[in-house]
Amino acid sequence: MSAPSAPKAESAAFDSEHPSVEFLRERARRRMPRFAFEYLEGGCFSEVNLRRNTEEIREVRLRPWYLRDFAGASLRTELFGQSYAAPFGVAPIGLQGLMWPRATEILAKAAHQHELPFILSTVATASIETVAEITGGKAWFQLYHPAEVDLRDKLLDRVRAAGFPVLVILADTPTFAYRPKEIRNGLSIPPRMSLRNVLQMITRPAWCLGQLTAGAPEFKTMKPYIPKGLNMKHLGLFMNKTFSGRLTADKIKSIRDRWPGKLVVKGVVTPEDAELALQLGADGLIVSNHGGRQLDAGDSTIRSLTALSREFGHRTTLMLDSGVRSGPDVACALASGAKFVFMGRSFMYGVGALGQRGGDHTMLMLKRQLQQVMEQIGCERVADLPRHLLTADDVVRR
Repeated sequence: MSAPSAPKAESAAFDSEHPSVEFLRERARRRMPRFAFEYLEGGCFSEVNLRRNTEEIREVRLRPWYLRDFAGASLRTELFGQSYAAPFGVAPIGLQGLMWPRATEILAKAAHQHELPFILSTVATASIETVAEITGGKAWFQLYHPAEVDLRDKLLDRVRAAGFPVLVILADTPTFAYRPKEIRNGLSIPPRMSLRNVLQMITRPAWCLGQLTAGAPEFKTMKPYIPKGLNMKHLGLFMNKTFSGRLTADKIKSIRDRWPGKLVVKGVVTPEDAELALQLGADGLIVSNHGGRQLDAGDSTIRSLTALSREFGHRTTLMLDSGVRSGPDVACALASGAKFVFMGRSFMYGVGALGQRGGDHTMLMLKRQLQQVMEQIGCERVADLPRHLLTADDVVRR
């Protein structure tokens, strides 16, 4: 039985030369300067947890039902009162424009067109207002907590004025990470533009041309608060001083009292932190280890999710990011207890590989992959995926 043909518009957007994230990654590697590519996909220390995230998601197995009535699969998902076309979205990524020119705008536009949530990072290279215009105010915002309450409140006021419905506050970056590839490449604040980095840029003409057109990447949301005329050294000192890193109960409570919309805490991996976040008024939790970029000795996100879902799955909206690279990965995360999944690198590989077309293609590709998995196992609704989870007890009984 052949697969049904896709609508013409979707067929035009889909690039059959790059039907997986692995193909996108390889082309992105050839088109991006090495320092930018390594910033995108690098982890901390020996990158153990970076690999563990994806490897352990792919240890999850699903149970197919072949001989039951099946009316077809729907990817549409309700989340915080909003209907989305699929149960995944774009995770927050800092310095997107360094990795590929206007990557933030490209992915925000594609997410809006595909009816998917886009989370804007405080340190992205497009402003709150620009992304609000692109998405009709439907984006989410991830807050790196500033050291000064006044700056925090100014950011929250802008997010509220932009109409963003969900605020994500970051828990999993209490300190600057130790990332050997970034240290070697000089990707700190301020960045060190070595001769090696310059030579890498020269050999990537599409990236260079795009940067010339877009202009040098800037922290656009933070630009109004950065003193004018700072050299790169003093900009680095300013940014280091501006953000305090560690999230505390008092900070969450203060934000909850001020923020009228949905509040999500990202980076929760333990029952103790989950319980505290819910007591402080969080509406949802994103199980995350920052893409394996902060703690090498930690658990994978799928293991943390599985443990948390038993206790908290019925009490709150559990979501997951870190390690998800494909439609089957999305299905396995949802079967393991996530209500929604966010991806960062997968979409950035798409933009690095295909430029302006990258977001559109990658979102369509992931939808097709997830649709096929659900149809294969006979799952009609996203919410029913946990019923298809093959547990350890099931394996033993075999």
